[in-house]
Amino acid sequence: MKSSTNSATSGMQSARNSVTQSPWLRHYHPADPDAPLLVCFPHAGGSASFYFPASQALAPEIDVLAVQYPGRQDRSREPLIDNVPELADRVFDDFRQFADGGRPFAFFGHSMGATVAFETALRLADAGLPAPARFFASARRAPSRTRPDQVHKRDDNGIIAQLRDLSGTDSRVLGNEEIMRMALPSIRNDYKAVETYRSDTGVRIDCPVTVLVGDTDPTTTLDEAEAWRDHTTRGDAEIQVFPGGGHFYLTDWPANVLNAITSRMGADIRRGKTFA
Repeated sequence: MKSSTNSATSGMQSARNSVTQSPWLRHYHPADPDAPLLVCFPHAGGSASFYFPASQALAPEIDVLAVQYPGRQDRSREPLIDNVPELADRVFDDFRQFADGGRPFAFFGHSMGATVAFETALRLADAGLPAPARFFASARRAPSRTRPDQVHKRDDNGIIAQLRDLSGTDSRVLGNEEIMRMALPSIRNDYKAVETYRSDTGVRIDCPVTVLVGDTDPTTTLDEAEAWRDHTTRGDAEIQVFPGGGHFYLTDWPANVLNAITSRMGADIRRGKTFA
């Protein structure tokens, strides 16, 4: 028994060490060896560091991996990927070792991140690997619900106006022309990826789904959020609505978001930490 335990621990450590060599996954804080894994997928224009506060708050009881898309931060020189399927392919290639590592894991995707996470979960199933123990879809309508959005075709001022409407970018960044010019290519690219994505109603993942949404989010109505029930084999999707919350409700309700995650992942964290 001891030999088996040591072998499993060694395998988990090997997988964790490989994160430092992965361009797609970031690991910010150490966690308990048997801690469940939470894989976090950023929004359009977002980066892995958006989840640094969550990683800090959840460690060591929950081990957070944050996805880093190319074309931003330490990957700023890499070519952008403008479609969701390819993004999911690449994340899956790096994450599959963890899916088969014996620890339970969950996916958390905010906005575009929920769509990329959904496609990544489908690839796990296609490969015969375990499904997430829980799928958190944050501020994103169901994959089969589409809108004729064309934000990626707007001029720079039009995209900046969209960011202001969603309040997802620091006002200091929005007012800094140099920083915005650097960020706009990845933002436009991500909008193209999510606005051109399509999925059928019958495509389902084999895990329970929790949808988190603000009741004033202009990108996701309650009806569009509830349509996630069409994309899980586990029956009706669970919906948690945050009153007065917009698209980035999670920065207004940080403790509540953490509670939603920890209560459904079986972790008991009561230290007053927050998401932001």
